[in-house]
Amino acid sequence: MSNLPTNWASCCLGDLVESISNGMPGTQNKEGVGIPVSRIETIANQQIDFSRIGYISQYDESKLDKFKLNVGDILFSHINSPVHIGKTAIFDSTKLLYHGINLLRIKVNSHICDYRYFNYACRLLRANGQFSLNAQHAVNQSSLNQTKISGFEIQLAPIREQRRIADKIDTTLARVDALNGRLARINPLLKRFRQSVLAAATSGKLTEDWRGSSEAENEWRSVSLKEVASDFSYGSSAKSSKSGRVPVLRMGNIQDGALDWTDLVYTSDPEEIKKYKLVKGDVLFNRTNSPELVGKTTIFQGEQEAIYAGYLIRVKCTEKLIPEYLNYCLGSPMGREYCWQVKSDGVSQSNINAKKLAAFEFLLPPIEEQTEIVRRVASLFAFADRLEARLQSAQTAAECLTPALLAKAFRGELVPQDPNDEPATELLRRLREARAAQAPTKPKRGRKAAAA
Repeated sequence: MSNLPTNWASCCLGDLVESISNGMPGTQNKEGVGIPVSRIETIANQQIDFSRIGYISQYDESKLDKFKLNVGDILFSHINSPVHIGKTAIFDSTKLLYHGINLLRIKVNSHICDYRYFNYACRLLRANGQFSLNAQHAVNQSSLNQTKISGFEIQLAPIREQRRIADKIDTTLARVDALNGRLARINPLLKRFRQSVLAAATSGKLTEDWRGSSEAENEWRSVSLKEVASDFSYGSSAKSSKSGRVPVLRMGNIQDGALDWTDLVYTSDPEEIKKYKLVKGDVLFNRTNSPELVGKTTIFQGEQEAIYAGYLIRVKCTEKLIPEYLNYCLGSPMGREYCWQVKSDGVSQSNINAKKLAAFEFLLPPIEEQTEIVRRVASLFAFADRLEARLQSAQTAAECLTPALLAKAFRGELVPQDPNDEPATELLRRLREARAAQAPTKPKRGRKAAAA
């Protein structure tokens, strides 16, 4: 017994299209020379992104009309990575754009299918993994030919219901997009919040009230790091292994001021372990990285035995400096600005040597106030972490909204059925009859043909 809603029918994508065609051949450029054409990158976030188009300067002018995109045309990414294979976008602009290579153009038969409904069917197939599952896979690339695309099965509603469904999805997804936009703005706010906390902590503003009520020494003084810390030694340059006795911490293990104990390498060399063994409270400084990341820091808290690799510098704090406070200073806007100013730039990488690190100047409060600063920053960061966890949960839930909405739509549960709508089976029957009438008649062969 069929589970299809009333007046619905099963069909293939190929039943609903007038044509599926390849794009205009030719060498593309990004300099704006020639006519504008679509590229793989032109499909972004299910839309046509005109900032990602290409241009062709040499073309056959007599064939331009053949490749000109019209409102309602659907671009289909049939050659892409396994994750992005089957991306689609509707051309709905008055801007001039031609159909370029590496994308297929699908023209939907408007008498039987609303092009928005067709596009949403493609999005559901992609969300369910059908496109990737049935694609031909090569190294880092997948492809779907026109025959396979035409053969994917979908559920077809009556044409009037298709339009109601598409209208409803349009409205709902606009709200989902707005929600995702608002959620996307929160994470940068949290990053700025953390930087503001560090700026206040290392300038004295965070503990102004504490100093006013405390009888402890509260004089701040400017110091260089070499006055209140020692060691400044580089880590091991020996080759590590995927397994071994002791983890070797690398620059990738420093994430957002903390140690990430995933993606580890190891050593079993006793001399290396003895020479580079970390002690609780050691501050690790990333001396070589990209210009944006060079100088990131963390503190080894003695979680497990470990040594450190050559792209890191170990700093040992004296009794005048709490490691957590130094970590905050180097990660603050002031510390990041210092790293930016003193780094030496190479090809795609920057470097800050131990001498420059030792010369880092910052404001040093008394130990009692450092302790209070560390307590307050930890509390505020924990609050930010809780907000970030809730944000990630909300973003995960939001990512599930679109596939769930599309699945509901193609089960016939998004809008009510109207018994007065012409059944989809009738649409398909008329389509088959029209195609049969247009099919060329094969000439008769053999003796009967000769007799005629």
